[in-house]
Order: sequence, then structure tokens, then C-alpha cells
Amino acid sequence: MLGEQVSKTDNIWLALEIGNSRLHWALFLSARLDYTWDTEYLPESVIQQLAQSQTLADLPPEVFPTLPRPRVLASPRPLPLTIASVVPSQTALWQTYPNVQVITLEQIPLKNIYPTLGIDRALALWGAGKTWGFPMLVIDAGTALTFTAADAKECLLGGAILPGLGLQFATLGQKTGQLPLVDTQSMASLPPRFALNTAQAIQSGVIYTIIAGIKDFIEAWWQLYPEGKMAIKGGDRTILFNYLQVLYPAIAPRLTIEPNLIFWGMEKIVNQ
Repeated sequence: MLGEQVSKTDNIWLALEIGNSRLHWALFLSARLDYTWDTEYLPESVIQQLAQSQTLADLPPEVFPTLPRPRVLASPRPLPLTIASVVPSQTALWQTYPNVQVITLEQIPLKNIYPTLGIDRALALWGAGKTWGFPMLVIDAGTALTFTAADAKECLLGGAILPGLGLQFATLGQKTGQLPLVDTQSMASLPPRFALNTAQAIQSGVIYTIIAGIKDFIEAWWQLYPEGKMAIKGGDRTILFNYLQVLYPAIAPRLTIEPNLIFWGMEKIVNQ
């Protein structure tokens, strides 16, 4: 869609997920997710410049990547911006934007939500469940590896949190005197289970236990809901999915890979 004329009937709006280290953006045309990208945190001056933008072509280069931009009709006000944030200080900074909606837990229709549930986990679960149906289990393979589930009545069952792939490698590399720092980008295939060098021994220990943990949670999910849906997101989703395909080929085909679950949850809240 980028570089093409946008219809007068399209409701153009931006979604922003404020993560612990970066900003994650999405461009929506009504209910259609058109494009996603990431940026670094932005200073207040850029936020003020964004607030003056009437079209996507006007967006500051710090916000919008240098790609062909759609020819968008001018808007009488700043482009609507919907935010979900896990960083309170950043949330406060963006609330100066004049046409902003900050999504809170209270706006997510899941039942049985507890007060400290992360807004990112709640939105991903809501987006997955409303897209593919409940019961739904969402696995987020990010900095933390999380499991979050809801039943057929859209009631939160709960979940679990543990250190993700990269965090486990980083902890071993930084908190020990002799162990090397392992780079996840170098692991194109499964390491030997019984390794004969230190780097591969770390890979083996972390990867096989994480995959076994994912398998255990999925099998427990199937015991509760044999036809329950499952989706996986997060930066390590592809590598973990590939490992699951090799080790447990009966599990992987039932997992839906979708990196934009949080944005789908935001869309459901905006357009409900």
C-alpha cells in the first residue's frame, strides 16, 4: 500500500507499542494492518513535530522509515495515535500528543484479569483470540518467554514467565567468570545435545530445556483444551518454531506464527 493513493473512506491511524528498549509502530487503514516498523525512543521535540503532521508524508523521518510514502489526503487534525506501553516514563512523554489514546487493562474485555498483568500480554491474547478464536494460548518468545491463556468464555486462565533465549545466554556470559557470551544469531541449526566445547554446551543446555518447557506447556494446554488454538510471537519466534519442527513435528503445525498480535489486540479495542 505504501506509495499508493489512500481512499477517502480509509480511517488512517497509528499504533505504537512502547517496549522496554524500542518503539514498535503500525500503520492501520481502518481495520487493516498496512505496515509495521521499529524505531529508537524519540525525544519530545520529535513528538511535537509528529503532532503537527497532517499526512503520512509529513511524518518526521525519525518516526517513519525512508520508504515510499502513500499520497494521503490531509487530515484536519494530527493523525490518531493509539498507545500500549510497559514503560510509564515513556507513556507520560507521549501523552503530550494531542490526539492520543492510551490503552489500559480496564479496556480489554478479557475476564479475570489481575492488576499486574502486562498490557502487552493481555493485548496479544485478546488479538489472537478474537482473530482465530478462543480457547487461546499465546507464547511470546521475546526477552522474557511467556505463556498466557484464556478459555472459551474469554476468561483469563493465567500463564507463566521465564527468561527468554537471549536473556539466558546473556546471563551466563555476563554473570560468570569463564563462560563465553553466546550469540543467538549464529545458531542456524540445533546444537549437539552432548557437546564437546563450552559454547555448544551452553547452547545445548539453554535450547533443549527451553524447547522441552514449551512442549510441556503445550501438552498441558492440550489436556485442558484438545482443540485449543495456539499462537507464537516475539523476536525468537522463528528460531524456536524451527527447533520445535525438528524435535516435535506433531506440535509445530498447530502453532500460528504472528509477530503482530499486540497490534491486532489494539485494533480490536479501537474498532470494537
